[in-house]
This record gives sequence, structure tokens and C-alpha cells, in this order.
Amino acid sequence: MNNIQLIAVYALPVLFAITLHEAAHAYAAKYFGDSTAFREGRMSLNPLKHIDLFGTIIIPIMLYIATDGRFVFGYAKPVPVDFSALRNPKKQMAWVALAGPAANFVMAFGWLVISLLLGAGGVEEDFFVRMAAAGVLTNILMFSFNLVPIPPLDGGRIVTSMLPIKAAHQFARLEPYGFFIVLALIYFKILNFWVIPLALATESTLRALLLPLSLILS
Repeated sequence: MNNIQLIAVYALPVLFAITLHEAAHAYAAKYFGDSTAFREGRMSLNPLKHIDLFGTIIIPIMLYIATDGRFVFGYAKPVPVDFSALRNPKKQMAWVALAGPAANFVMAFGWLVISLLLGAGGVEEDFFVRMAAAGVLTNILMFSFNLVPIPPLDGGRIVTSMLPIKAAHQFARLEPYGFFIVLALIYFKILNFWVIPLALATESTLRALLLPLSLILS
């Protein structure tokens, strides 16, 4: 596939993955008492509300070109959450953080169902087959990456909510440096030891859940 074909295949899965991930955070926050994201129009399925020009478009394209497609990294516009406005901030912070990766898990499940249906239906159109595979891969990677236990990633928020109050405050102080820590871990390929095993385990779990459907369609 050339670059234009690759972009066409991944465009829809990536937009869905980013949009539903961020919208899920916003819905969870509002459910637990914080309407900040709702007031700012971020509880939306409109991709334009969640795309960050620099993080979602410019950085991934520059990295793709600079590394000849070997490394791509980007991020969406974070959903604003006032954790102090939650009814039970310490506990519910984890649920708000988990909502985003959970949305990616559900979307990976959905794309995998589509992939199975395409195969069972004898659809040989390469574009749709590749798009379904891209949807599965994109969402599994987003799920695994966002659960890295470093703030401000979702995994870091979950860890913060689980720690005793004093330790949680100390751990949360990493947040201003979290982005640079993650970049360093990516550069030195240390993050692979988290993301790859979790991604493989997630894919295995999804395929196990869909085994009955696979048997029916086979």
C-alpha cells in the first residue's frame, strides 16, 4: 500500500477510535457529577471537537515521513475533567479514566465482528478487509497504550485513584513530565514491554469472546 491508500484505510478507524475514546471520558465524567466537558461541547461524537491539529495530524504525519512509517505517535485534545466536582473523586476518577480505553475495547470488538462477517460473506474487496483489520489494530493499540500507568495517561489516573491519598498526591506530581517520560520510553522501546503483551492479550480475549460467532460463521 502506498501512503495515500494507507491513510484512506486508517482514516475512519482512527477518527472513530479518537472520538469515542474522548466522548466516553466526557460521558463518564458527567455521569459521576462533573459537567465541565459537557459545557464545553466535548460530550460529542463530532470528531472535530476532539482533534488536536498539532497532536492528531501534524506530529503523526511528520513522524511517519521522518521514520518511513516505522514509528507514529499522536494524541487527541484531552477532555477537560474537574475531578473535584465528581461525587466521589478518589473512587470515580478511575471510572472516568477507564471509560476511554473501555470504548476502544468495545470498538475493537465491533471491528472484529465486521471482519468476521466480511470473511463469512465472501467479501474480497481489499479496502474493506484492510479497514476492518485497521479498526481492530488501532483500537487494541489505543486501549493498551492508554493503560500505561503514567499520568496523564488513563492508566496513570487509575493508579492515582487506587493509591493512598498521600502516595496519590506524590504520584500525581509526575503529570507535568508524563508526556516526556512516555516519549523516552517509546524512544528506548521500553514501552514495548507493556504495550505489546497487553495488546496480544487483548486480541486473544476478543477472539475468545467471538469464538461462538466464528464457529457459527465457519
